[in-house]
Amino acid sequence: MTTELLFRDDAYLKDCEATVLSASPEGIELDRTVFYYESGGQPGDAGTLTLADGSQVAIVDTRKGEAPGSVRHVPAPGSALPAPGSKVTAAIDWRRRHRHMRMHSCLHLLCALVKGDVTGGAVGEGKGRLDFNLPDGAPDKDWLTAELNRLVAEDHAVRPRWITDAELADNPGLVRTMSVKPPSGAGRVRLLEIEGVDLQPCGGTHVARTGEIGRVEVGKIENKGKMNRRINIRLVEES
Repeated sequence: MTTELLFRDDAYLKDCEATVLSASPEGIELDRTVFYYESGGQPGDAGTLTLADGSQVAIVDTRKGEAPGSVRHVPAPGSALPAPGSKVTAAIDWRRRHRHMRMHSCLHLLCALVKGDVTGGAVGEGKGRLDFNLPDGAPDKDWLTAELNRLVAEDHAVRPRWITDAELADNPGLVRTMSVKPPSGAGRVRLLEIEGVDLQPCGGTHVARTGEIGRVEVGKIENKGKMNRRINIRLVEES
């Protein structure tokens, strides 16, 4: 059975009621979830499942299940597992998720400013990075920091959009990532639009406006090959 992905429509949902479909030390599957599973460089969520008797199962990671559309909520080692059919309240570690949302949205701003194919990336708690193919070299670090903070301060709206597989095929320029291709074959593809700034396929969780990201700083710009440059970013308050 597939899991209803509530975070796809509302990244600000912190918890939900759900029913356990199956449970093993490798993962607990629910009929619906607010937990984002590891994908596209963004880590899976952590949090808790609370049963009707008040007992809790700590969830340390969230990953894709083996069956299409399934999600595995990975319990802490040694956890007592809920029985299939049990009703639970699934609650994410919101502080951690929100930092992922802020950083992921910031990396989309970075992608809009740096003109080059993206060869890799990672979203972390308060820090992140993107790797670019840049034949002409990397931009100036101070300029990039100033431009990112300008886009943050302009408080652009951030929202998901959906297009068909055919529309994506007709607009290959929307895809900036060389290492991760957007999922297709289901009939439609989710885009992330930062109004007036960026539009590209993305299934991750994001803030609603760029102002929510807060001040950021470009850290080390690393040489990872002949043309490949790694640009590191951090949220200023996370120092």
